[in-house]
Amino acid sequence: MKISTYRSLLVMLALATGLSGCNSAMVAYKKGVRHYDVGEYNLALTQFDKAAKGDIDPKRLNYYTAESYRLSNRFAEAAPFYQKALDAGTIEPDARLNYAYALKAEGKYADALTQLQQYLDSKPTNKTNLDKAQRELGTLRAVDALAAKKTELVLKNMSNVNTPGSEFAPVVRGEELIFTASRKDMVYKNNGLPMLGLYKVKLNQNPDETGNTAQTFSANVLQNDVNEGTPAFTKDGKAMIFARGNNGKRKGGLDVDLYISRLTGDVWSEPQRLPISDSTAWDGSPAFSADGKTLYFASNRANSVGGIDLYRTNMDASGRFSRPVNMGRDINTPGNEMFPFVASDGKLYFSSDGHPGLGKLDVFVATRSQGVIRVENMGQPVNSPADDFGYVLIDTDKGFLASNRAGGKGDDDLYYFGSTASPDTPVAQKDPNDPNNPNNPNNPNAPKTVRYFLAGTVSTNDQAPAPLDSAKVRIVEEGNGETVAEVVTGQPGTFGKYPLQEGKEYSIVAERRGYLTRREPFTMQGRSIPQVFLKKAETDTTFSVALLLDKVELNKTFVLENIYYDLDKYNIRSDAASELDKLVTILKDNSTLRIELGSHTDVRAADAYNIRLSQNRARSAVDYIVSKGIDQTRMTAKGYGETVLIVKNAKTEEEHQRNRRTEFKILEY
Repeated sequence: MKISTYRSLLVMLALATGLSGCNSAMVAYKKGVRHYDVGEYNLALTQFDKAAKGDIDPKRLNYYTAESYRLSNRFAEAAPFYQKALDAGTIEPDARLNYAYALKAEGKYADALTQLQQYLDSKPTNKTNLDKAQRELGTLRAVDALAAKKTELVLKNMSNVNTPGSEFAPVVRGEELIFTASRKDMVYKNNGLPMLGLYKVKLNQNPDETGNTAQTFSANVLQNDVNEGTPAFTKDGKAMIFARGNNGKRKGGLDVDLYISRLTGDVWSEPQRLPISDSTAWDGSPAFSADGKTLYFASNRANSVGGIDLYRTNMDASGRFSRPVNMGRDINTPGNEMFPFVASDGKLYFSSDGHPGLGKLDVFVATRSQGVIRVENMGQPVNSPADDFGYVLIDTDKGFLASNRAGGKGDDDLYYFGSTASPDTPVAQKDPNDPNNPNNPNNPNAPKTVRYFLAGTVSTNDQAPAPLDSAKVRIVEEGNGETVAEVVTGQPGTFGKYPLQEGKEYSIVAERRGYLTRREPFTMQGRSIPQVFLKKAETDTTFSVALLLDKVELNKTFVLENIYYDLDKYNIRSDAASELDKLVTILKDNSTLRIELGSHTDVRAADAYNIRLSQNRARSAVDYIVSKGIDQTRMTAKGYGETVLIVKNAKTEEEHQRNRRTEFKILEY
């Protein structure tokens, strides 16, 4: 064989080997993305690890790897891959935000602050994430004050119960500790751990110790191919509500619902799904109030304040539940709130990653006084840079919680906590000048007061808004309808400032001759400044609102945003109803206004069909508004079909949606 021929064969062999390696890396990467898209993050990570041995775009590969760790709740492992993705030039809009949370979970607060500031400097457009980032920025700037808050509680890892897997959501029932653990035969493809189930273990005289090995809570409750957990028991202990679902086949766990099982003799019944569950949402972590009459739970159902919110529902004597109510913006944030527990004194304990905290999930306590809700971080050692949750009390200063903090035995571990102070030990009197004395105003934890005010502007709703003088502005307290302030705007169209009360709901009504009266809701819920952010004994803060008034012009048309209908249907959906309620408010505030309510379709059906469909949709909208107390003679329903298009040659779904709209036109004023 000639030397040249031999060299050619070597080159060809090397190329073939290289191409084979590239192909196998790409195959692994594509498999990983497929697993990622269906929520099988642990399987995705296995493939991404194989793909890393080839020449795959580091921006995409590292970002997918980081997200897989984050979405399976392994934030510390996600951090270095976010850094690699950013170094490679990823343009994913939320990469820095998620990286900041990962760094915070490692206790690297300064680095997290840097990433958050860079995220905000990029001017993100996602409002929810923007709100989260702004709140988190304030938290990280005050993290030293949060870390300074310490209690005398001592935590002890319950090593007799904990395993290398996950144990959390402890509940005491009689002499047993009921908890959630990853111990089933089937593996959850999201995180690679066994599926979750309910287990029980006998408590000894010392609550931090347990007896025999944990047992399955009930064979009738256990279902091997789904996750089950977070139990709550009625006051008599004869009914249990828990969460079940999320077998890993549907991304996001939206099939998690609340179930109830009843005790007859010594046997728990086959669980039945509770009607208060939302089939399109994640519902979990239930808890009863001390009197057993109110059920609290967490859900990410539609119209939640943030990701996961806390809700409450009342239970009557026959065991039926009322319609769930969101617990409001004083409790719920743009982040996640879950794992509620209500103590015998009425205090609500819960975990959140939206309130100012040391880690991802921190434990908080909410108290109500004179209608105002205060939310306070429980401090160290209850909280850490990791997830701290599932806090329950068995006495005033004793209880259990779960955490995945460093030094544990497994993923999530159960901890017992108690006070080191003996009830017979005399309490030393604090020096009034001691900076740690809560009565010393220089103590960072001493209570501080805030006075809240409202001011604003009234302008024309034009492309270039112009200030409107002589507009009458009223601030009305919702509930009692009392006008707390009334003013006429001056030459620059400004008004204010007027005092507001924490926890109250208001409406700001602006009216001026020749313009449609406008009513804007304004809530003080969720606007209270956390004590940890306050530096002075007294602080004044003013909220500013901008009211835009539409000039009254006959035949002027206004598009109603977010009025959507199911395909080929014309019933009013719940999301459309909330938008139509705004039009109801306009008609009530402008009592002489008469309108035409018009509905339009896209071009993807026959002309005659579209005219009929749009007419039915317009009529159903009018009927809905009439049901809210508006005189039918003030409205005309008109179906335009596809005759008046905004985008004449629509190709994308977004363009078709712009054509598929509902409008109202001023006929008389």
